[in-house]
Amino acid sequence: MLIAGDIGGTKTILGIYSRDAGPRAPLHEETFSSRRYGSVAEIITEFCARAGVKAGHAVLAVAGPVLGQDASVTNLPWAIRSAELTRNLNLRSVLLLNDIEAVAVAIPLLREEDLLTIQEGKAAPGGAMAIIAPGTGLGEAFLTREGESCRVHASEGGHADFAPADDPQIGLLKYLFPRYGHVSCERVCSGSGIPNIYDYLRETGYAAEPPWLAERFARAEDRTPLIVEAALDPAAPCPLCLGTLEMFVSILGAEAGNLALKVMATGGVYLGGGIPPRLANILGRGPFLEAFLRKGRFSQLMERIPVHVILNPKAALLGAASRGLNEPGG
Repeated sequence: MLIAGDIGGTKTILGIYSRDAGPRAPLHEETFSSRRYGSVAEIITEFCARAGVKAGHAVLAVAGPVLGQDASVTNLPWAIRSAELTRNLNLRSVLLLNDIEAVAVAIPLLREEDLLTIQEGKAAPGGAMAIIAPGTGLGEAFLTREGESCRVHASEGGHADFAPADDPQIGLLKYLFPRYGHVSCERVCSGSGIPNIYDYLRETGYAAEPPWLAERFARAEDRTPLIVEAALDPAAPCPLCLGTLEMFVSILGAEAGNLALKVMATGGVYLGGGIPPRLANILGRGPFLEAFLRKGRFSQLMERIPVHVILNPKAALLGAASRGLNEPGG
């Protein structure tokens, strides 16, 4: 039996898998609030006790850098060590993957219902594929073709420098630089980055903050869901929140285009993470595609690159399970 996990800054999903049932059919699955636990070992121990099944191996997709077989969760004070987990949980092996690396593993397994195409393009046979995934943080990875199989390449590209593409975004960089010193893409293109854009637009007079929204913020641990909800209100969208999302998707489009150019993702760009499915109607028009295509002399190339939103919220778990079941002894 295999334990597969998607270890995120907000939530952790664990599943028990068998080769007979395959990576799409967990025998038992649970979701945990990551911040309520002191370590991933605590979560796995509780999960195994509830599942009542003895597993031999684990593959964990971690939202953070994986160096060798040690990992850290970018938005949690957790250090994850494969050897330590193997010993403490009495497993035969524990394999650690970056979470977006796990999403990349899942790309060839995704079905038509798992995807929403927002630019048809024309995929080049054998072309590389890029994944950019704004969730709590910003993950990036890519795949290259090697014969009939794919090779997955992890990265921490979300922590590269934010490159503003217009005057308002230059203002955003100047606003955030004194606060952070280094302004990465993740600071403005993730769930944790959306409030940064909101604060910048509010403080520079883009629009007034509604008193009812300020009251909700005062009671909330995380402002991001409230900003998104207020922006997408079909009856009365909040102008300040809508402006925040429009800048966010423009930044996402530009960074998705940057990644596509860097890895020559002529096989397609895939938008993962928890945010893109919520913004599917916005991503399919306006600022996102405008920014994605705005690459000067390479704009025509960008028009040929398919762009898909990954609708399956458990793509990282699917990838981790698939990797584990294909490992010797998995």
